[in-house]
Amino acid sequence: MAWDVDRLVRLTRDFPRVHVPLGEIRELDQPFCSDDDIPSWRTIVQHVRLIEAADSSFAVILSSDGCVMDGMHRVAKAVLFGRTTIEAVQFADDPQPDYVGVRPDDLPYDDTPN
Repeated sequence: MAWDVDRLVRLTRDFPRVHVPLGEIRELDQPFCSDDDIPSWRTIVQHVRLIEAADSSFAVILSSDGCVMDGMHRVAKAVLFGRTTIEAVQFADDPQPDYVGVRPDDLPYDDTPN
């Protein structure tokens, strides 16, 4: 399942912003890739560039159970700079996904850092 980020931003525009402890972001302690998708150094460097370019003025978007729906590069940047919290908005009820059963490589992406 995947969500269109522009739609998530529109849906959360009026949500209250809260400061979430980075220790509560579960994805920080989960594998970066699947077992059969070992990243190359070039891939890691590309992600570092996205982390550096991430705009921390945008709140991270969390699902109702606290998973990061948008903003993992902003989360990584916050950790890199030694912050202990990050600004976030969170759904009480998750919207329907925009894509179901679509491989990540087949999703339409733009080059905007998140």
